[in-house]
Amino acid sequence: MFYEANNSVLYSDTLIPDVFISEYLPSVEGDSLKVYVYLLYLSKHNKAATPWEMSRKINMDVEKVKEALEILENYGIVEKNEKKTVLVDLKEKEIKKIYRLKTTSMPGEAMENNAKNKKRNETIYAINEKFFQGLMSPSWYTDIDAWIERYKFDEDVMYTLLQHCYDHKGLAKHYIEKVAESWYSKGIKTSLDLDTYYMESQKIRDIRNKIVKKLKFNRMLTEYEEDMVEKWCSGFNYDFDIIEIVLKRTTGKTSPNFNYIHAVLTDWNSRGLKTKEEILQYSTNHFSKENNEKAKVDTKVPQYANFEQREYEEDEYEKFYANVNK
Repeated sequence: MFYEANNSVLYSDTLIPDVFISEYLPSVEGDSLKVYVYLLYLSKHNKAATPWEMSRKINMDVEKVKEALEILENYGIVEKNEKKTVLVDLKEKEIKKIYRLKTTSMPGEAMENNAKNKKRNETIYAINEKFFQGLMSPSWYTDIDAWIERYKFDEDVMYTLLQHCYDHKGLAKHYIEKVAESWYSKGIKTSLDLDTYYMESQKIRDIRNKIVKKLKFNRMLTEYEEDMVEKWCSGFNYDFDIIEIVLKRTTGKTSPNFNYIHAVLTDWNSRGLKTKEEILQYSTNHFSKENNEKAKVDTKVPQYANFEQREYEEDEYEKFYANVNK
């Protein structure tokens, strides 16, 4: 007796792996998702289709189909060779990422690791419940563990990192790594480091808002202007009272120049001027010096063609008057 499966489209289903939903769905764009679902459908029925044929079936421009296939390949969801495109078994791929060979350790190291792992497991459990409703995929466990080791973050910092990303742009892994790199570059490792960073960031935001208000900008600052403000605050350690001294110099200008403000503040910093009193005293002395130099120039007698006057000896004057009398 032969057994035959009913392959009618009416009674069949195309399954999407949960791993795809948890790992790739946050990052994959709509066109790529559309192509991926259709590839699953084709592969289940062992059907072939060129990009042109796919474009006709799913109502998408053929160039967009090709671009979507490249994106799926870059994510490691499909693999292409000369003859065909193969859908990667995402479940097997994740299992290979998770699997690790066990290595032996000394008793002291084991005790230390157990204490560390207890805190880490508690943090990962809290992350799972908070951000994934208890459905966090296995690869997130290894990624979180790797981020903690790579960036030397405390577990509390790791939790706060995910909260920060979740509140701003979501839990796309490339975005999490970008923020993690930024925090790491600023020396953030502990909760105390993070608190200090947040306080400094708030200070910069407050000063930035005051600058925008004083200059009456009807726009947000550009990325380069933001970097300048951060330099003035974090690099030079200047408060708004000092920055405002330069802002007042831009009064009357139709387009206040950030480069000018940056140049003045950079000059003050290079001269070691750190307080408002030092800067005002320097500005007063500098202004007085400029006025003195200007006064010296104004008191000079202008000379035609700016040449040196000829000097005469006494006997030459005598000869001159003698000739006149003749």
